Amino acid sequence: MHASPSISTMKPRTPADGGGVHKARWHLWLPGLLVLFALPFFSNSPFHMHLAVLVCLNIIFVNGLSLLSRTGQLSFCHAAFMGMGAYASVMATTHWHMPFLLSAVLGMAVAAAIAFLLGAVILRLQGVYFVLVTFCFGELFRLFLLEGGTYTGGANGIANIPPASIFGFAFDTKTSFYVLAAVCAFASIVLLIALFRTPQGTALDAVGDNQELAEASGIGIQRTQMFAFVLGSAMAGFAGALLAHYLGFVSPESFNQHISVAAIVMLVIGGRASVLGPILGALIMTPLPELFRSAIETQNILYGITLILVLKFLPGGLVGISGKLRRKGTKA
Repeated sequence: MHASPSISTMKPRTPADGGGVHKARWHLWLPGLLVLFALPFFSNSPFHMHLAVLVCLNIIFVNGLSLLSRTGQLSFCHAAFMGMGAYASVMATTHWHMPFLLSAVLGMAVAAAIAFLLGAVILRLQGVYFVLVTFCFGELFRLFLLEGGTYTGGANGIANIPPASIFGFAFDTKTSFYVLAAVCAFASIVLLIALFRTPQGTALDAVGDNQELAEASGIGIQRTQMFAFVLGSAMAGFAGALLAHYLGFVSPESFNQHISVAAIVMLVIGGRASVLGPILGALIMTPLPELFRSAIETQNILYGITLILVLKFLPGGLVGISGKLRRKGTKA
């Protein structure tokens, strides 16, 4: 009688094969991230600080998307959950006069609840069918915002959103808000590191690697994907709440399909199978539009060329470069 396959028999993901960060090394590069987060304070440019805030928000946003991606699914409605968190938080603050922390938690809860209801229906789908349904849901949410009347502001959106405030301290400058965004981004990274050091995190990777083997090992495929979908959507909702209170304005176009595609591009370029992937993707792709601003007509073409080159030469994303160099050094 053959022994049942188990998670321990599966090939572990390592940096060498473009996978997750090695469990014994996270404490080495985590202090390096702290240094990276401190760099914007050495710049006197408000624009650089603004970009740093957006990088931090994108890290949180793409971290949420990476959870579902690790289970083998790819969502094209991630921006919709960001919008749910943003609008729920804004309405709670402006209409019900909730403090920022409670409104942000409410935004996360709304995004998580809708993700749970949606996931119960669509997580049975696989591949292109799942992608198409999530794409349609994202468009439906955008149309809902457009027709939301006084609640959502319609096409005009909602302006004059008060800045985030915690215990009486208002994060009403770029520098102060960057501190808040950096702390939240760092916390989201630590959350993912901690998660992927648990059996639940191992289950996410197991489902993404081989669903049949994972199911034979006793892992519930739909339950695991539901966990990733709900948690990832809650993170997107939290990023949306932060974004709304930072910009002071939201509209339906703030959460259209281009935002979902941008998140996917960041994830693919950084590396889908690593905690470092969303960080690298956000660091590179967030400032990139500013570099291409002089070539606005060809911006999408340049994005496409960048993505094709990465997929061609670095299918594991930028995080896989170290593995390639290590293999070349071993051969030499």
